[in-house]
Amino acid sequence: MVKDITIGQYFPGKSVLHRMDPRMKIVLTLAFIVIIFLCKNFFSLGVMVVMLAVMVASSKISIKLILRGIKPILFIIIFTAVLNIFYTNKGDIWFEYGFIKITSGGVYTAIFMAVRIICLIIASSLLTYTTSPTMITDGLERLMSPFKFMKNSVHTVAMMMTIALRFIPTLIEEFDKITNAQKARGADLETGGLIQRSKALVPIFIPLFVTSFRRAYELAFAMECRCYKGGEGRTRMRQMKLTKIDFLSVILLTTMCTAVVVLNIKFVHLV
Repeated sequence: MVKDITIGQYFPGKSVLHRMDPRMKIVLTLAFIVIIFLCKNFFSLGVMVVMLAVMVASSKISIKLILRGIKPILFIIIFTAVLNIFYTNKGDIWFEYGFIKITSGGVYTAIFMAVRIICLIIASSLLTYTTSPTMITDGLERLMSPFKFMKNSVHTVAMMMTIALRFIPTLIEEFDKITNAQKARGADLETGGLIQRSKALVPIFIPLFVTSFRRAYELAFAMECRCYKGGEGRTRMRQMKLTKIDFLSVILLTTMCTAVVVLNIKFVHLV
């Protein structure tokens, strides 16, 4: 399960999404997430699903890899869907036994929420899959440049966010190594109740925290040894420029947003 977590990983390539400007990818990803929440029925949500499928196809990222990224949070998706089934009482009653009641509206809402969560995960994952940590840092720094008047170090904030994102795969790998080491020493991590399993994780999390702090110290020491002084006066090997692909992506997303609004109004009775 731990090995299936792909958040924060970057997969080099030469696809359309790989060639897009990182600033535009960050903005469009945020816009896509907002539009997903604006969807009120399956017709409008279907438009965004089609657009997401186009994005996945243009990224040339393996479908198996994308589905593997969903696997670790499959429990959360199912749990959310089940809650919506039992806590939504709209529509026709399909099953009723005591206080348990399943309605058509509950099933509709459960499926709708599950599809929405999956779309959010895939869309946000595509950003890190197709953008290197360096380009994400540069993109965030450029986007946050208007906040420089507040005398905040925009570059430092962007660097902190990128390092945190970049170290997710590293910590996952370290967690897997420590888990295997504890199992080799006879630790039982898979049997017993919830409290026993929680106690069994203590010998894993303590070395993980120690290793994390050690890595943070080593990274800070390495940056100081290389005379890192922040983004002031820093040059970039690759200059970011908006291309036709970026403008076409904006037009496409705007069209999809318009279609979502129209479908929400036209099929408002399905909400």
